[in-house]
Amino acid sequence: VQLQASGGGLVQPGESLKLSCAGSGFTLDNYAIGWFRQAPGKEREWVSCISRSGTMTSYAESAKGRFAISRDNAENTVTLQMNSLKPEDTALYYCAAYLSTTYVCRASGYDYWGQGTLVTVSS
Repeated sequence: VQLQASGGGLVQPGESLKLSCAGSGFTLDNYAIGWFRQAPGKEREWVSCISRSGTMTSYAESAKGRFAISRDNAENTVTLQMNSLKPEDTALYYCAAYLSTTYVCRASGYDYWGQGTLVTVSS
């Protein structure tokens, strides 16, 4: 199981970015997917997750109202649309997966991790 996160970059406060998580060598549709981030000097924190079917999504308080997670199982990708970015959103963003048999997703207990993609929000 390999995950590839992409889409990071340098943006100004208030701008948007879309991160993508692609599965390699397996299909994502049996997995719940989560996004996490780790800012310099801080612990990794959960940002958002989506259930295997896409019917459930969940967000950390810091992401609610600004970020939107979605998935396209046909394309084997999960995206995280991030709007109204703030300097405190600066971090290395990771996608992660766990094999799921339910219609929910969770904030911990992920088994597979991709490499990070760096998001920098600065004026």
